[in-house]
Amino acid sequence: MVALAPAPLTPASLDELAAAVRSAPRVIAVGAGTKPRLAAVGADVVRVSTVRLSGIVDYEPSEFTFTALAGTPLREIVAALGEKGQYLPFDPPLAGAGATLGGTVAAGLSGPGRFRFGGLRDFILGVRFVDGEGRLLRLGGRVVKNAAGFDVPKFFVGSAGRFGVLGEITFKVFPRPAVRRTLCLPVAETKAMTAMFAAAGAARWELDALEADPAAPAVWLRLGGPAAALDALAGEIFARWPGRTVPDDEAAAHWTAISEFDWAPAGGTLAKFALSPGQVPAFVAALAAAPGAKGWIGAGGNVGYAAGPAGAALPAWGGAGVTLRGNGPLWLGPPPRVEVMRAVKAAMDPVNRFPGLDETGA
Repeated sequence: MVALAPAPLTPASLDELAAAVRSAPRVIAVGAGTKPRLAAVGADVVRVSTVRLSGIVDYEPSEFTFTALAGTPLREIVAALGEKGQYLPFDPPLAGAGATLGGTVAAGLSGPGRFRFGGLRDFILGVRFVDGEGRLLRLGGRVVKNAAGFDVPKFFVGSAGRFGVLGEITFKVFPRPAVRRTLCLPVAETKAMTAMFAAAGAARWELDALEADPAAPAVWLRLGGPAAALDALAGEIFARWPGRTVPDDEAAAHWTAISEFDWAPAGGTLAKFALSPGQVPAFVAALAAAPGAKGWIGAGGNVGYAAGPAGAALPAWGGAGVTLRGNGPLWLGPPPRVEVMRAVKAAMDPVNRFPGLDETGA
């Protein structure tokens, strides 16, 4: 008989969260389940759900910071920031699917805005979390200018719940650009795409986003700033490469589709890979060789996503990656070098209450 995983614990306060962690010898945090492969561990591990730990605790628009509980849906945070003309510039993905703030941190996912502004790791200021001994601790702070020292909160980014259970997180935010302009530039082949990545990334245009659809193929650029400035920049870009200005409604739908992974087959496998721009042609060739596979190139050629229908294998790509959805191995390509991460885990979880980085559930 196959052992069934116990029902998740659902604490409604930070004190209850600490008690939930202490209640079982092995636990892992789960959020809304938008990236389920990251939390796919053994049936003996008790799930601690953060969905009842929801709400913005503190928001200071004049200080450009907010603090929210880990189970707060991203869509609520996006809406609250938008009312004050502010946003998270790294474009956290899967907000429409219900992704939570804590799950986004644990997954380490950033969207198209990462290209110009940096990823999630560059915006996190502080955390409150429960460590392996069941203690509720605070690291970092709620202000941008904080004491110097080892920036431990950043270690939670991409940690997949292996260091502790996040309860509360503080971020810095930016003012939203006055105007955005999206350009679509068709390319004849992936080598031209790589050359465009290199040239556009080195230009003075300070692009908000630089992404590519390998199936079209086409490169998508996003600009942000005053309208007059964007007119001039778009003119320079079109003088170098042919393309079109995308209407605002089409552009909004496009960027939402990218952030929500709408291009990926429903119910299939989705994985993220680290790339360099020079690897893009080979990555695209691997996508083309895998039946039913689809992909997307992000961050100016430094991130690749691959997806396949349920039951189909991912492209035979040997680079380092992580599976976000589906039943494939958690770590793809060469195993991660996690010596420093293991040391951090040992300090935060000396009793090994949380699954190890090598406990993949495969």
